[in-house]
Amino acid sequence: MGSTSSSSVLSILLLPLLILLLLPSMIITTSANPFHQDFEITWGDGRAKILNDGELLTLSLDKASGSGFQSKNEYLFGKIDMQLKLVPGNSAGTVTAYYLSSKGSAWDEIDFEFLGNLSGNPYILHTNVFSQGKGNREQQFYLWFDPTADFHTYSILWNPQRIIFSVDGTPIREFKNMESSSVPFPKNQPMRIYSSLWNADDWATRGGLVKTDWTQAPFTASYMNFNADACVWSSGSSSCASTSSTSSSNSWLSQELDSASQKRLQWAQKNYMIYNYCSDTKRFPQGLPPECFTS
Repeated sequence: MGSTSSSSVLSILLLPLLILLLLPSMIITTSANPFHQDFEITWGDGRAKILNDGELLTLSLDKASGSGFQSKNEYLFGKIDMQLKLVPGNSAGTVTAYYLSSKGSAWDEIDFEFLGNLSGNPYILHTNVFSQGKGNREQQFYLWFDPTADFHTYSILWNPQRIIFSVDGTPIREFKNMESSSVPFPKNQPMRIYSSLWNADDWATRGGLVKTDWTQAPFTASYMNFNADACVWSSGSSSCASTSSTSSSNSWLSQELDSASQKRLQWAQKNYMIYNYCSDTKRFPQGLPPECFTS
């Protein structure tokens, strides 16, 4: 009995030490660079601000102007995360756009756009993929939380095989490389990250029926914790060119949805998708686009 008691006491004494030793491996942290290191404000006459030693970026919109920023780097493939808190209250007529885009008439683009609405009504999350200047691949969703109450993580995984849009780690959309079916895929043009807050009351809310209420201005969206695990494009070459895509640091270059992620994707699309171009037969009387027939 005495030895059992001693070992129990010893276990109790050692437990806190064991927890302290394991703690660093149990906690997953995401380090984010200050915004002024990765981004530059491009327009808005002071309506965009980098605050809190670079930890917070805000965009504002009033009747005179909106505002925007872009990344200093161009990327050719990457896993991009950004936390956003959207315009609260009556945001009808406003659009917060957060996207990747190249330049030129045959540009590539990967879009998140958040369409504002009247107080109490849900935001619409609008997604699109452009390849060689061709878009018209819209899917729209409601969110399963209030995106104005707190920050949430919106992610784009872009590799040579697929593009995956995710919200707080839940995939909501996958656009696969279907070049074998003559569908162009964004894979040759480096893209910058852009974001803007602007007035689009001619179409954004109920097709333009609800206009922006300027008595609510200024409208403000906020950004935190940008992280890019990505291939930086510089002087005509990629920072990933000399590293293997199978290395642990670049595992996202061949990442795909596992069975659990596929179930979450199906859950999001079943419960929260409100528009899918691949179901819009009236829009495509000659037949749905070929990428709509992926398995």
